[in-house]
Amino acid sequence: MPECFQANDDRRVAATEAPAREQVHLPAAAFVFGSFHGTYKINPGLLDVWARLLRGVPGSVLWLLGGRAAIEDNLRREAAARGVGPERLVFAQPEPYPRHLARLPLADLCLDTYPFNGGATTSDALWAGVPVVTCSGSSYASRMSGSLLTALGSSNLAASSLEEYERLALQLAMDRGRLDGVRAALARQKSSSPLFDTDRFRGHLEAAFSAMVERHRGGLPPATFRVPPLPRSTPGTVS
Repeated sequence: MPECFQANDDRRVAATEAPAREQVHLPAAAFVFGSFHGTYKINPGLLDVWARLLRGVPGSVLWLLGGRAAIEDNLRREAAARGVGPERLVFAQPEPYPRHLARLPLADLCLDTYPFNGGATTSDALWAGVPVVTCSGSSYASRMSGSLLTALGSSNLAASSLEEYERLALQLAMDRGRLDGVRAALARQKSSSPLFDTDRFRGHLEAAFSAMVERHRGGLPPATFRVPPLPRSTPGTVS
């Protein structure tokens, strides 16, 4: 399949009324790192990186997916053990999908997990216009977000090591002008890149199915093949 492994819905809709930061227990003026991944993707090494970022950006907070008291308590305890006040972890409670999309732009920068990257979590953030810093490894699971960012034209947000990931996230957090430029680029790329062109992805998938059927009808064994990229389907229709 060309460009990206993931199908994306270009008709997803956020709730019309976005909350203020105070309504979701975020400090109004703080820098907000976001990470809405399943907590099973968070490991000690990643927490070390996140803790250094919080210590390196005064007053910043880390906005995580909550909903279970035991998980929240465990993560606060681990933050404290790394020299980060537990109050700097803010937990978002589960919300209906449109309301979740509406609150995502309250984050300044999203942090991906490693070695198990985000898939839908990353594409949701990008759809909402929030930059995502990822670290790409050598496995499929560790390259998902890199694929999404590359398809969006933002491969510069994909690091090749956790050290580079940490350095990039810190640079963006400490340079508001640079971060604003990244967010502006995401807004432009949303309607012009293949990542959120659902109909084009459908065409590629149908072409793959047709090629497989033709091989079967011709008595050929299964084989790896590439689907040629189609032209953009309906440029400028993504909202």
